[in-house]
Amino acid sequence: MDADELDWNRTLREQWEFHWNHQLRARLESLTDDEYFWSPVPDAWTVRPRDGSTSPVRHGAGDFTVDYTFPEPVPAAFTTIAWRLAHVIVGVLATRNAAHFGAPEVSYETWEYAGDAATALDQLRTQLDIWLAGVAGLGDAGLRVPVGEKEPYPEAPMADLVLHINRELIHHLSEVCLLRDLYAHTASTTNGATR
Repeated sequence: MDADELDWNRTLREQWEFHWNHQLRARLESLTDDEYFWSPVPDAWTVRPRDGSTSPVRHGAGDFTVDYTFPEPVPAAFTTIAWRLAHVIVGVLATRNAAHFGAPEVSYETWEYAGDAATALDQLRTQLDIWLAGVAGLGDAGLRVPVGEKEPYPEAPMADLVLHINRELIHHLSEVCLLRDLYAHTASTTNGATR
């Protein structure tokens, strides 16, 4: 096949969709609230009820906030599944959906974070659907258009952003799966699980 005939838009979407359909979706569907909040180390960053957070910075518009501080600590704080999903939902997807595909403006400060695993997974699926529909709507020509001032590298083509988002999704959601494995082999068989 000639490179000029290749459907680059479909190819970029399929990179993510294959991983989602064959590696991640089934692994995430049964996520429990205990796993969602589980912290294998003390003082991990997570999503917490607004009145229960001791984090120096608490982002969120609803009943739950996400832990954060700036500058970030060294070493970086360990983060729970809840925190990692919040990052993917808001920082990776929802802000990009707003910047590029007409979704409502959002930020870490204005997001209503999920207080349970099922709600977080619903938020994830919603943002993924918006992202994939937006990317599909770009066609091949739209992949060549610069991303603009809402991104750190405004002259980069949209294809670069799609590849970056694919990497972020694969990376962070694979971490979630690893934490689920760790939970299954440690916390679920002991009384030492912490929240």
